[in-house]
Amino acid sequence: MVNLMAGVAIDDLRRTLATGAPIIRAIPLPAVRERRSVTVTCPSHPAVDALFEQLGGALPVADENAFNVFSALTGTLTAHYAYLATITSWATDHGIAPDAADRYVRGLFQNVGRSLNDESRPLHQLAADHETPKGNNERIRTTWFDPANAAALMEALDGLLSHLEQ
Repeated sequence: MVNLMAGVAIDDLRRTLATGAPIIRAIPLPAVRERRSVTVTCPSHPAVDALFEQLGGALPVADENAFNVFSALTGTLTAHYAYLATITSWATDHGIAPDAADRYVRGLFQNVGRSLNDESRPLHQLAADHETPKGNNERIRTTWFDPANAAALMEALDGLLSHLEQ
């Protein structure tokens, strides 16, 4: 049995269903329909992992604590879209036509997203590679995504993880 329900632990589902059958948790993301999404599974199961390998990859984890960390990471997806919507709105507030702002922001971040395929460079290196010293990207990163905002993000993730572990 594959459990795709967020926040429903294996033992809880086992009790509810009164079953001894193997229960595997999984986090398939929307891109799985395009066979471009790594799916976290817990615990590893040959048939389940093989299925998700065909759909973009399987990332089996050993226990539900690790699974919950990945589940918390998944909770950041809509914040990313809200960020993109906010900067698009900012552009329209400064006289750019909504369709032009939307098109530009989508293209900008689709192209940045492609760089994520280069797994030879860690994420912090990708960020550095997109910055010119004292340039526009460095300025936004250091003034907006400062240590306080990074700490607030970590605190939000810790709060979500705590909720998932209940």
